[in-house]
Amino acid sequence: MTPDMSDVTRAKNARPVHHRLLSATAGFRSWWERRHGHAPPTGDTDARPPLAEGQQAGPSEAVGAVVTGATLMWRMRTTVKDEPGSLAALCTALAVHSVDILSLQTHPLAEGTVDDFLLRAPEELSAAEIGRAVSEAGGTGTWIERGDAHDLVDAPTRILGLATRTALDAAELPLALRQLLGRCTIRSLPATAPGSGRAQESAPVEGVLEETVMRLRAPEGGVITVERPYLPFTPTEFARARALVELDARLGPRIPRSQDVLTLPEGNDLMVRRADAGDLRAAKAMHERCSARTLSMRYHGPVGDADRYLRHLLSPRFGRTLAAQTASGRLVGLGHLLWDGDETEIALLVEDEWQRRGIGGELLRRLVDMAAETGCENVYVVTQSSNTGMVAAMRGLELPLDYQIEEGTLVITARLDEGTVASRAARRRERPVGMTE
Repeated sequence: MTPDMSDVTRAKNARPVHHRLLSATAGFRSWWERRHGHAPPTGDTDARPPLAEGQQAGPSEAVGAVVTGATLMWRMRTTVKDEPGSLAALCTALAVHSVDILSLQTHPLAEGTVDDFLLRAPEELSAAEIGRAVSEAGGTGTWIERGDAHDLVDAPTRILGLATRTALDAAELPLALRQLLGRCTIRSLPATAPGSGRAQESAPVEGVLEETVMRLRAPEGGVITVERPYLPFTPTEFARARALVELDARLGPRIPRSQDVLTLPEGNDLMVRRADAGDLRAAKAMHERCSARTLSMRYHGPVGDADRYLRHLLSPRFGRTLAAQTASGRLVGLGHLLWDGDETEIALLVEDEWQRRGIGGELLRRLVDMAAETGCENVYVVTQSSNTGMVAAMRGLELPLDYQIEEGTLVITARLDEGTVASRAARRRERPVGMTE
């Protein structure tokens, strides 16, 4: 089906800033994002959309997954009337089916109360049967998906853990929000467009909640948009998300300061560490030492514009950056892990004089490991079809790869299969690497 122009415009406007800046690939990125929808999947976790008023779950909605054991855990959200006995009736209906309530959180609204349950039910009891019992007991807008042991952690403990992650590393904010709110699409838009300096969309200090969309004031004055089409946000979720963003804003930009020693085949040692906006001058100096071809391979557009985007790329608000530097402090390589909604992009730049020494491949492997640790299911790179070095580096990951090419632009996606990533990580740990703090 060919998209109409309004669809293409919306797709382009929804793209992360670092893609909108590169006009040479604007059309390709629009096509790419249409291939990768942001709606949460239902098949992988047995998630079910809310049932309509009075609707009962039918046999076709039963969960097909079979798990060894006598019981299964489920997460469930339903709305009950705000009147005495409503919740008791629902709990009684669950008890009739031998369903154990492990935890319960209530979210009072203007009309009714939204209740979040963690349930343990007999293995033979399907999601459809649970939903039917809840509907008959007066629950509406019921949503159910499979739970796991991580859901047993109580909400205050989980939120404190997410706050700790955010406090240690500014790049963790989008990941913490996603763990707090479940499967959702998170986009960060800076206050001014990199390169042009024009003011962009902002959000009020107190934020905005519109059912399945929340807009929060970003730490630097931009806007963070969180979308979860399959389940409306509650005021409690909105307040928790806003508190995490406010904590991030108060602490300011920050990254971990540890660094590794990378020994090249010829015996030279390089330091690999996290980079941020404090490396802006050194990164611009590296740009000046790079050839026009190298910059074009990296930025896919006019090489004279490359410097203008570095501040955005080096900001931990939009992802993580690794720098490779010599003992004298000269940057010779940069690797970016960029949060792209519900996808993750990797981009590499290695100074001409230091290419073909394994620096790009090492940065790539480390960034892929970071992505896997944060729960990303895949990572992708956008490059030119003639960039044989990037193609070889991606193949060297020993991960399943998908290739898409259009008008000379190549997108390679690596699927982060859990077993393959774990095997690679184990082999990497066996290699001696120096560590300093």
